[in-house]
Amino acid sequence: MNISAEPVGTLETALAHADRLLETEPKLAAEQASEILKRVPQHPMARLLLAVAQRKCGDTQAALAALRQLCAAQPGWAVAHREFGESLATAGQVEAAIETLRRAVALEPGSPDGWLALAGVLTAAGDAQEANAAYGRYINAATADPRLRQAAACLRENRVPEAEALLRNRLARHPNDVAALRMLAEVAARLQRYGDALSLLEQCLALMPGFDAARHNYATVLNRQGRSADALAQCAQLLAKAPQDPGYRSLHAAISANLGNYADAIAAYESVLAQFPDQPKLWMSYGHVLRTTGRVSASIDAYRRALSMEPTLGEAWWSLANLKTFHFSDVEVTAMREALGGSLADEDRLHFEFALGKALEDASSYEDSFAHYAAGNALRRRLHGYDPDENSRFVRRSKQLFTREFFGERAGAGAEAPDPIFIVGLPRAGSTLIEQILASHPLVEGTMELPELPRIARELAGPKREEESGAFLERVAALAPAELRSLGERYIAETRAMRKTEAPFFIDKMPNNCFYVGLIQLMLPNAVIIDARRHPLGCCFSCFKQNFARGQWFTYGLEDLGRYYRDYVELMAHFDEVLPGRVARVYYETLIADTETQIRRILGHCRLPFHADCLRFYENERAVRTASSEQVRQPIFRAALDQWRHYEPWLAPLKSALGDVLIEYPRVPAFYGSGSHQRAAPNQATSP
Repeated sequence: MNISAEPVGTLETALAHADRLLETEPKLAAEQASEILKRVPQHPMARLLLAVAQRKCGDTQAALAALRQLCAAQPGWAVAHREFGESLATAGQVEAAIETLRRAVALEPGSPDGWLALAGVLTAAGDAQEANAAYGRYINAATADPRLRQAAACLRENRVPEAEALLRNRLARHPNDVAALRMLAEVAARLQRYGDALSLLEQCLALMPGFDAARHNYATVLNRQGRSADALAQCAQLLAKAPQDPGYRSLHAAISANLGNYADAIAAYESVLAQFPDQPKLWMSYGHVLRTTGRVSASIDAYRRALSMEPTLGEAWWSLANLKTFHFSDVEVTAMREALGGSLADEDRLHFEFALGKALEDASSYEDSFAHYAAGNALRRRLHGYDPDENSRFVRRSKQLFTREFFGERAGAGAEAPDPIFIVGLPRAGSTLIEQILASHPLVEGTMELPELPRIARELAGPKREEESGAFLERVAALAPAELRSLGERYIAETRAMRKTEAPFFIDKMPNNCFYVGLIQLMLPNAVIIDARRHPLGCCFSCFKQNFARGQWFTYGLEDLGRYYRDYVELMAHFDEVLPGRVARVYYETLIADTETQIRRILGHCRLPFHADCLRFYENERAVRTASSEQVRQPIFRAALDQWRHYEPWLAPLKSALGDVLIEYPRVPAFYGSGSHQRAAPNQATSP
């Protein structure tokens, strides 16, 4: 379609048309403005539009001449001075640009565009202090900017795609708009594109180091991504400027908890709550740390305190349910039913569904219980997509890449450190019990589910692709021995912050690392690997009812769970063949039935001498962060072995997806290996 440069309609319409053309068709905008000036000579707005169009077309000298005349004729017009300043900057006349832009903001102190332009030129001039001050004035002015207020309204109403479109459009025109960068980072974080969020916030802080709200966001995302030591450094900068700020103090408490500094976290939460006791979510976070450190009664009091202030805080209800030894009263069950009958946000609703499912399970109302577990999982699955086909492709490609020959060619690569003990498998397979046993040995320190290895894998995969697993494996295949050694050394260095003792060995019990056994072998060939395995129906259904907050996206559907379990068994069987004896398999049922024998076998695989404290693991008072924190403080928790049988009438989709893996358990179906007969994997416990 041809766009006419003829002035159209009224003068106001013609000017608006020229203004719209500036962004996409500056040449036509110049023609439109020229036509207006033929009919209304010396019209100020038409002259301004023509000059801006000339600058956008690359005719900076013509723009400068026109704007110089316009500013002389209109000495009090801030917009003309701003455009003149931007043209001077484009021409490389930085000092003159700064002087002119200062004149513009003096004429209109509330102009966000004026302060943003001045901040950009000051940044280019290397005057960081003055640029930071100008950005600060911009932030204050931007709160009234209708363009950003519209995006903010979309975020408040969770209309994330609309907010993203508005912000990207704004940044296309003003790439250094720190307020828009921060808001777009919020969009990325909500969409769990944390890498994008970090990049946007880093760009924002490079432009405006004093933008404390952006630094607070940055520290929060770092902490959420498991980079808690980095987050702590950012939080320290905030607290140095505002040591009494409750938001910064609360963030410091959360970071301390993630770093395993629980005493510091508890002290920080108690300090903030003493001053600001009417904060339900803060009481809930405080309850989480109390629970982790074994102070169960105090954690219950904290959760109930939160609910007394906000009865519809779904996560607090689930936090009580997730105390596996806690039981709801009839009054509390009624309260949950009534809440579900009302209006709730999706996040609150799904927590209520899981909590009520647990309450009804405790009451032996299994059909009703399953219905609520299923409803909670359906909500989770709708909010967080998962592609089981991609996981299966990853397993297939991993088997193709990680052959005996592949590992043989890279023998001697990787870091020599023997420190890590990786416990892998599915969640709810008994890994916390194994960790508690090993952490009771004086030579071993228990940490938590560490995020470092998955983060390294994501970085190797690079920017998000349609086939991310293929990108990861391609990169792994191309790594040189020195790079593998560097990755291993990086892992040891980055996990150092989580080690609080002088014990020579430590545990990383991130279960999903089962899909990175090949990478572990390459970068840390002397690390220990233990595969915690549990009956597929017991394990998968326990995952289904667990309500994982993030990361375990495969647990929100019975069929997805069955396929994931099959993929995991297939991949581990492959590593049993190409790396015989490398992985010790520990069956949960066997560990429960013959505890001492299995403990001795586990210690032997870890090259550790037997120690009697490992038999008294339930006396270990260390902090435990997983859902099994109460069970592992009992001598042996047998109750979970057959809980799934109460729900067997509704597990057909899970059974179908598991197929032969369920039928053959604990043996591995023959077609998963290269042999022609069914066999048990090497170095595994006696079959239950």
